Amino acid sequence: MTLREPALTDAPAAFPDTAPNEADPPPFFQAHVFVCCNRRPDGHRRGSCAAQGSEALRDYMKVRAKELGLKGVRINQAGCLDRCEFGPTLVIYPEGVWYSPKTRDDVDEILAAHLVAGGRAQRLMLTEHDVPPPKA
Repeated sequence: MTLREPALTDAPAAFPDTAPNEADPPPFFQAHVFVCCNRRPDGHRRGSCAAQGSEALRDYMKVRAKELGLKGVRINQAGCLDRCEFGPTLVIYPEGVWYSPKTRDDVDEILAAHLVAGGRAQRLMLTEHDVPPPKA
């Protein structure tokens, strides 16, 4: 018998009803941005976001968010977000939208489109089709 790793669709929903509950406290942040700053050894088959410049992009994003006067927005460093092959990566909650910014201009586009205008920076988004290759 051959074992296979379960597909995401095989598992029950972790949070079957994620709608806000009236007993929930108000959110502390309106938007929470997690920028992957994980660093793997040079030459690792998956690479790492830090090796692709994520730390400098995170620092820039924090400065620009402050310059833009974005209230209720938190920019945080994250450990591995498990999408290293597409790095640098970041995810914005509560929407759970993923992006792969490569430059400061990309960061500016994400800030303007997503956090200022409430839309999306479509060309920089990672989708459900952007998945890491199977583990060897």
